[in-house]
Parts: sequence; C-alpha cells; structure tokens
Amino acid sequence: MVVAQKAGRFGLVGSGWRSEFFVRLARQLPERLSVSGVVTRSAERGAEVEAAWGVPSYRSVGEMVAAERPEFVIPSLPWQVTPSAIKELVALGVPVLTETPPAADLEGLVDLWAAVGSSGLVQVAEQYLHMPGHAARLALLREGVIGQATSVQVSSTHLYHAISLIRHMLGAGFGETTVTARSFTAPLADPLSRDGWSGDATPKEATTTIATLEFAEGMGLYDFTDNQWWNPLRARRIVIRGSLGEIVDDDVVRLTDPKTPVRSHLTRRQTGIDLNLEGVGLDHISFDGRVVYRNEFPGFSDDDLAVVSLLSQMIDWCRGEAPEPYPLADGCQDHALSLAIEESLAKGAGVTVHPQPWA
Repeated sequence: MVVAQKAGRFGLVGSGWRSEFFVRLARQLPERLSVSGVVTRSAERGAEVEAAWGVPSYRSVGEMVAAERPEFVIPSLPWQVTPSAIKELVALGVPVLTETPPAADLEGLVDLWAAVGSSGLVQVAEQYLHMPGHAARLALLREGVIGQATSVQVSSTHLYHAISLIRHMLGAGFGETTVTARSFTAPLADPLSRDGWSGDATPKEATTTIATLEFAEGMGLYDFTDNQWWNPLRARRIVIRGSLGEIVDDDVVRLTDPKTPVRSHLTRRQTGIDLNLEGVGLDHISFDGRVVYRNEFPGFSDDDLAVVSLLSQMIDWCRGEAPEPYPLADGCQDHALSLAIEESLAKGAGVTVHPQPWA
C-alpha cells in the first residue's frame, strides 16, 4: 500500500509580494505545500493577510512557532533585517529557507555566518538551478557530455542569481576569484515590467553590465541589461563551453570520436498545443531520445516550477530524505561575488575576492 506523503508546512516572515508568491503556490499544490502562518508587523496588516490569503497571522516569530511549529520558515524581508530573523529562527531550532541574498553586504554575510553557519539549519531560496532548462543542462554537464566545463556565459538574470548558475555549471567552489566589471548605457524601449505593460514604446537609457569572473575552475562571463528579466526586447542566453564541446541555449555540439562532431538539441515536450488535451504545461525535456528532465508538477510556468522544486527539496531535506537544497555558504559566496561586481564598477578596476569564513 502506498502511503500519501503529508504536505510540508512552512511559515513566512513578512507579507510582501514574494510571500504572496509562496502562498499562491501552496494554494495550487495543497497536497504538497501548506502555509502554517505569516508574521506581520501590525495587527492591521495581519487582518488583511488573513482575509486575502486565508492563513493565520502572528506578530512575532516566537508566537508563530509556538502556535504550530512549521517544518521550516521563509523570511521574506528587506535585506537589512533578514539576518535578524534568521538568527531568531535558528535560536529556536527551526530550519530556515532564507530569501536571496541572506544579508545586505559583506560585513553582514560574515556576521551572519559567524552566528548561524555552524547550525546547519539555514538554506537559501536560490531557485535558478531548478528551472527546467538549467536543470536539463546541468544533467548533461554531470554526464560529461561536453567534457570538462571551462567557461560559462550567462545573460539572463542579475548578480547573485547569475553567479549561482555560473559557479555551479562551472563547478567553482569558494576559492580566490578575480572580478572585473564594466558598464555602458544605450537607449532601449522598456514596455513591460512586473507591473505589466506600460503602453510606452519610447526608448530610455538602459545600463548593461558586463563582468568577467576568473575562478580556478575556469571563466565566468556575466552580462545583464536593466530589466532583462521582463523586457521582451532582450533575450536570455547561456553558453557553456567544455573540453569536448559546448551548450548554447538548447543546442549541444560535442565530439563523439576524433573525427565526429555531433550536434543535438534539448527538446521540450509541451502539452496543450493544437489538439493535445493533457493540460497546458511542460511534460519533459529530452536529449537524443532520452528524458533528462521530467516535470513532476504539470501546469506551472518554469519559474513556478523552479520554486516548487526548491520547496519540495527543502521539505524532503527537513525530513532527512534529500540533500541540502542550497546551503548558506553557497548563498553567501554568490552575493560576495555580486558585491565584487558592484565594487569593480565603482572603482573602475578589478577586485579580488579572497576565501571567506564559509569557505
């Protein structure tokens, strides 16, 4: 007899748009996700949350944990106050899935690590490695399809998210890294943002930042233009070069013998197209006729799938059934390198990031 798995219960600290994102996913997957409560600063906001989200609200972390101890808690707060919430939760012995980044600056990262790094309770909500396309590319890298990865170029998302992709696809750890960044501005129409379509097609000055990251394991290239996440006029690209080939977005070329370069493709099977009545969504991603990524949660966007996958792994980790989803050390390293990009821009020179305490 198959026993149904109990839905994972998590609490939230903060009631902004990102918290609402997690609540929405829990509503859509009640068999897997459940929100035990939300901590809000005021009773008035708490009443609004209870009415709109249908979950209990509390004024403090201690009150929420005492009422119904969740399996883990997600602090979804401004950078400056996130470390305090993390420390409070760790002091209560509660596993934490903190939003990115875990602290605002390098001093804050070092202080946070000193306070909670040895607890083993803190994970980071870095979801990009869980996105279907990236997960499929990672699967090929782990198989050695293009040999040893030697460089990764990401033009997709910003700072620590992009660095997470670069580091993990390159296999880069916590060693000394030299970061050199430059930026330039150019006119670009920006018709779509998180708030929706603006109705304005007037080009405005947009900044593009390009940075190189020199790891012992290889080279990273960061390329991001303002609002690239949303702007439909700027594509998202990824190039992973290896000793036996390369992956460019969904195209793969590799050497199968000394005289045979072979080109293949990562192919998505999307349901709901034409006369397909299975529902709208991604079914799987295949490579040369075999599945390298299978979707366990049909009907979600890629970004939602990434977050659901991360939350599911966090639940399983809390239950001792899966490895850590994204350790605090990795989240700290990602942000330390993103801070170095900004420092290099300000100085107009390269910056070397030396091994930090979490290394």
